[in-house]
Amino acid sequence: MTTADRESVGTRPLTVITHSALLTGRLLRTLWRMPTFLVIGLVQPVIWLLLFGQLFRAVVNLPGFAHGSGGFLQFLTPGVVMMTALFASAWAGTTYLQDIDRGVMDRLLTSPASRGAMMCATMAYQAIQTVIQSLIIVVIALISGARFSGGVPGVGITVLAGVLLTLIFSAVSNAVALLTRQQATLIAISQFTTLPLMFLSSAVMDLHLAPSWVGNVARYNSVEWAVVAARQAMLAPTDWSTVWTRLGLLAAAVLVMGLLATRAFGAYRKSA
Repeated sequence: MTTADRESVGTRPLTVITHSALLTGRLLRTLWRMPTFLVIGLVQPVIWLLLFGQLFRAVVNLPGFAHGSGGFLQFLTPGVVMMTALFASAWAGTTYLQDIDRGVMDRLLTSPASRGAMMCATMAYQAIQTVIQSLIIVVIALISGARFSGGVPGVGITVLAGVLLTLIFSAVSNAVALLTRQQATLIAISQFTTLPLMFLSSAVMDLHLAPSWVGNVARYNSVEWAVVAARQAMLAPTDWSTVWTRLGLLAAAVLVMGLLATRAFGAYRKSA
């Protein structure tokens, strides 16, 4: 089969869906055999939730704190969910780096597998992990005393926002892995971006208490979009216009980053 034939096959919608499902299943089998990665990814977020939720619970009494009616734990939970999604997805490219080192990537690229399906599979794999981890975090928060007046729909929107955030940054991580093919570079970029993005949002602190420039930067921060959508959905009454606007921005970012990341396969082949 020629390259043109492979590209023609790979662009058929049903083919892309089938290839995505098969490649996602391959990654999920790895997770099933080694679930410790899923658990390890929860250690730091749970520490943030339980430790910081207690240490800073009095911060809701500060003048200007706009979300203090349900306590700091209720405020912090959506931020911890997004923090988990952000940190985990920033490392998504390691899957590609392992495939490159083992020669799997070259075999996939010379097969009829759709390039889009290869990208969708890794993003779907990360999204499934985010769903599981997000639900566990919400359950831990409920056990710890948090109450979410938004109910089940609010939890669902929170998980959806976490998934969209995961898709954005897993696509970025995959692109970096394909373009650099270096573990050290991926780690450096991940460390350089994730913490600033988290602290330049309301994930752990109400932006009304932050300098004005932080709030201005946060308007263009996808982490802030996800946190705001989740936090609003957890409240009752819910400001649904804010929720859907932020989810729309996240969805648009997913589409753009997914397409750009898929194009990175071409750069990888040229540099291979």
